[in-house]
Amino acid sequence: MRGVQIGILGIGLALAGFGVFMAKDYVNQTQAALAAAQSAGANRPALNTVQVLVATRPLRYGEPIGPADVRAAAWPADAVPPGAFLELSQLIPDPTRPRVALRAMEPNEPLLAIKVSAPGQRAGIAATLTPGMRAFTIRVDQNSGISGTLRPSDTVDIYWTGRGTNGEVTRLLSSGVQIIALDENADQDRNFQGVPRSLTIQAPPETIANLAQGQSTGRLSLSLVGLDDTTALSQIQVDSRSLLGIETPVEQIVERCTVRTRRGADVVLIEIPCTN
Repeated sequence: MRGVQIGILGIGLALAGFGVFMAKDYVNQTQAALAAAQSAGANRPALNTVQVLVATRPLRYGEPIGPADVRAAAWPADAVPPGAFLELSQLIPDPTRPRVALRAMEPNEPLLAIKVSAPGQRAGIAATLTPGMRAFTIRVDQNSGISGTLRPSDTVDIYWTGRGTNGEVTRLLSSGVQIIALDENADQDRNFQGVPRSLTIQAPPETIANLAQGQSTGRLSLSLVGLDDTTALSQIQVDSRSLLGIETPVEQIVERCTVRTRRGADVVLIEIPCTN
């Protein structure tokens, strides 16, 4: 019996020794991995950064931006967003003429030129226009094809319906036109529930001329375009005959042949069968 106890004790001591050996080996491996990581970090080149102005608090549409609303933050030099402000003098050249936020910004978000107005300029339609574009306001109602939740920055296709040579016709005037304001409100973070009284779009001057002519000679309808839809639409035109599938009759031209003959003092035309 005593021999059995001694054997069990020996086995326990052996297992304990093995456990200590494995734990020591694990610690040595961990320390070696940490040392290698520290060595790799020490040999890694330092990250090149620049100072970029970021918001210190939530900024909402139309709010003036002052020195207390921004701070400088280190930003990777090779990932600076286009239009970022690097110095306070660029963002606020004149404290008496502050810029205002054109889009909502969150704390620590970089301030970009596209998100703020020009110095002293108020938030409005003129501040959101892309260079070379013009603004045009379209009257809308429940029959204009627009309902539900809209917001500035959505895009629409614009159709004209009016009198054509074959009766009433509907034609695509412009595709992928961007909305910049709803009821003269250009806040891109504001959803509009229901049907607005008007919406303002931006487009090239030649497109504006077509829309102005269309609004004065017929009615304009709009169709909302999906966010990721980049389909290029060709010319679309529908009239009542094509809508109902009625083919336009082809007028047959009847060939008529005549000869001239004199009857007394008069010259008359006499119809005769045509021969090839």
